[in-house]
Amino acid sequence: MNQENLIPVVVNGAAGKMGKEVIKAVKNAPDMMLVGAIDRNQAVIGKDVGEVAGCGALEVPIVDDLESVLVLATQHKIQGVMVDFTHPDCIYDNIRSAIAYGIRPVVGTTGLSPEQIKDLAEFAEKASTGVLIIPNFSIGIVLMQQAAIQAAQYFDHVEIIELHHNQKADAPSGTAIKTAEMLSDLGKTYNPQLVEETENLKGARGSICGDNIRIHSVRLPGLIAHQEIIFGAQGQIYTLRHDTSDRSCYMPGVLLSIRKIVELKTLVYGLEKIL
Repeated sequence: MNQENLIPVVVNGAAGKMGKEVIKAVKNAPDMMLVGAIDRNQAVIGKDVGEVAGCGALEVPIVDDLESVLVLATQHKIQGVMVDFTHPDCIYDNIRSAIAYGIRPVVGTTGLSPEQIKDLAEFAEKASTGVLIIPNFSIGIVLMQQAAIQAAQYFDHVEIIELHHNQKADAPSGTAIKTAEMLSDLGKTYNPQLVEETENLKGARGSICGDNIRIHSVRLPGLIAHQEIIFGAQGQIYTLRHDTSDRSCYMPGVLLSIRKIVELKTLVYGLEKIL
């Protein structure tokens, strides 16, 4: 394919666990080209991002200046895409910067508040720039959420447990929140109270999201990303579970998002919206 027809891709958080996987996936995608890599880790600044990711030299150095890379990405025939796996404390500003430069953000970092998402949606619409915020890029998670929606027609009691590695900064996970919101959108109120509960330790019953759906978060080394949706009824338990054993499972969803976002002019939240 002619280089002019390739989708220019910038990876923010390029030296992180997810960032390295994205670098390898973009390198092997026939319709994309990597044009920039950003990371705040001073130990990797100036290094070739391909060597850091373990996929061979790509002649793209890692820098810590997002705006200079966004400017570089605007120099191509096709509108560029920024894939962002950074940190909740900077993701809002990263997205606004990308939109301002006309670069379309594909965001895997979670932790944005509903108010921030609303503000970004308005900014994206004014700029006619697509934004994809994807709490989880796994196709399996989407299938699990769809199964949960079906189950919710028959169960009034449900709780969610999400388990992640202990380097994840936000809790609950964006995936768990999204799942609870999807169930709440069905118009049901879950978990009717049968007794007056007392928490002997604050937080023992988790956090409440949506229409009275409790989410419990676990953070331990050895985990990657896991979620259970547990439905209960008289005499039965129905459990849906998704386990991640390797971060490469997210890459088909990431590549799909990069390809789909070039068609968008507004903010879209959730992988299921583009499948």
